[in-house]
Amino acid sequence: MASEELTGLSNIFARQNSTSGISLDFEPDTDYHFVETLEERYKCAYCHLVLHNPHQTGCGHRFCQHCIISLREFNAVPTCPVDKETIKAHEVFKDNCCKREVLNLQVFCKNVPQCNSKIILGRYQDHLQQCLFESVQCTNDECQDQILRKDLKDHLSLHCKFREEICQYCNQYVVSIHLKNHEKNECPDFPVPCLHNCSQIILKKEMDKHFCVCPEAEVDCPYKQYGCPVKIKRGKLAEHENAALREHMLQILDKNSKLEEQISDLYKSLEFKEIKIQQLADTVKKCEKEFRQFAQLLGKNSNLMVNTQTLASHIDKSAWLETQVRQLIQMSNEQQSKFDLRPLLETIENVKQKISFMETYDQRLVVLEGQSNKHDVHIGLHKAQINKNEERFKLLEGTCYNGKLIWKIMDYKMKKKEAMEGRTVSIFSQPFYTSRCGYRLCARAYLNGDGSGKGTHVSLYFVVMRGEFDSLLPWPFKQKVTLMLLDQSGKKNHIVEVFRADPNSSSFKRPDGEMNIASGCPRFVAHTVLENAKNTYVKDDTLFLKVVVDLTDLEEL
Repeated sequence: MASEELTGLSNIFARQNSTSGISLDFEPDTDYHFVETLEERYKCAYCHLVLHNPHQTGCGHRFCQHCIISLREFNAVPTCPVDKETIKAHEVFKDNCCKREVLNLQVFCKNVPQCNSKIILGRYQDHLQQCLFESVQCTNDECQDQILRKDLKDHLSLHCKFREEICQYCNQYVVSIHLKNHEKNECPDFPVPCLHNCSQIILKKEMDKHFCVCPEAEVDCPYKQYGCPVKIKRGKLAEHENAALREHMLQILDKNSKLEEQISDLYKSLEFKEIKIQQLADTVKKCEKEFRQFAQLLGKNSNLMVNTQTLASHIDKSAWLETQVRQLIQMSNEQQSKFDLRPLLETIENVKQKISFMETYDQRLVVLEGQSNKHDVHIGLHKAQINKNEERFKLLEGTCYNGKLIWKIMDYKMKKKEAMEGRTVSIFSQPFYTSRCGYRLCARAYLNGDGSGKGTHVSLYFVVMRGEFDSLLPWPFKQKVTLMLLDQSGKKNHIVEVFRADPNSSSFKRPDGEMNIASGCPRFVAHTVLENAKNTYVKDDTLFLKVVVDLTDLEEL
């Protein structure tokens, strides 16, 4: 009995389809500052806050929808907290008149005194989406700064350390992080205070790394040292090297010829220096012989003064010649060390062998390149067919035939950003069926909203698709459809929308094309509810949507 009453309450409180008109709503459990004192008749008898989706009991008291459901869930026999009367499910009804009055109550913006706007409660969330004094997060990736909406533009262009700068070569945007290091411990002039001697600001720019690999930056040809004057974009460098292969080889040969001429000149200079050294060595030997002769004369000659002067003159000349010979020998050794030609000759011989090898295989490379291109074409065709088959296998693997769809949407933030930028406005789920030979259906989601929910809500629609057994099925489609956003906390606080297919709508007639026009809820769930940190509708950047088709009275083929 308790289970049946709970089911009855859940059915009564399920929100109706919001496709027609613009629905007003506000966030519950929020402290609103009302322009006029909030009357008691607009307060919930359970939580004493402003009524949210008010429902009236048989005893005449009003409760928020979630409050009266809580009373039933936590009490075997729910009683009114005001007069202790038993709350009976069949006596509870949705008080739309009170709801309209509550939604039209005026409240102040929470950003007072900066913002002095007065808004009706039903438009409060819409106002916050536009309020210039609302604190919003910077839209740049990795930036966690909270800024007033009115200052967001200046922050993005001037102050955000994750702002993007444009490359002067390829026009791509690259993040540039500016870091200022102004701590005394790390100052190069510490312990002298920075204000006196150090005014250095360290800039770490990712742009510098980008320039080193930018395909549009101009660079010198690697064969510049051999005479190639070409400056070309980095992305086309390999193409230039292949096209100018023969010219580069000729430049290398010319460079080698010049080196051989220089080597020949160095050999001649070395031979000349060796001859000069030999001449000086002979002169030294001659001087040594004269010195010995003078020494013998010194012992025999009585005229000591004359002999001493002559001897001193020869000694000075001999010392000078000896010094000159030592310097020439040192120069000769240095020249021999400097101009050791054997490694250079070996390098030249290796280059000649490589040039000969490359010229031999030049024609074979052209033939192989043609064959490689043909193989690439065949491989591309095979890959396309394999990808097509894999997609079909995955589609068949995940297809459901019981009228239920669990749709897992990963990378929610990225996909929402693509929707906001207009690149991928909506996404489709995999198809599912009411039975093996039943209706073919799918779901369609606008993560940045559609129609009245654009920019503020996630819009969720139900789509009837063309199927293989349409000619055997009854038309139009008339079943009840339930759309759900699943709570991932385990508390089953799911968001639910229920509607029954309108037989007069073209959305539920037999499809003429691939699929009919989608029908569903443009304001299925607000972004503020979906992305609220208190809720667990999005976990690990993933959310789950569920679509259930009521198969009651639906006969299988």
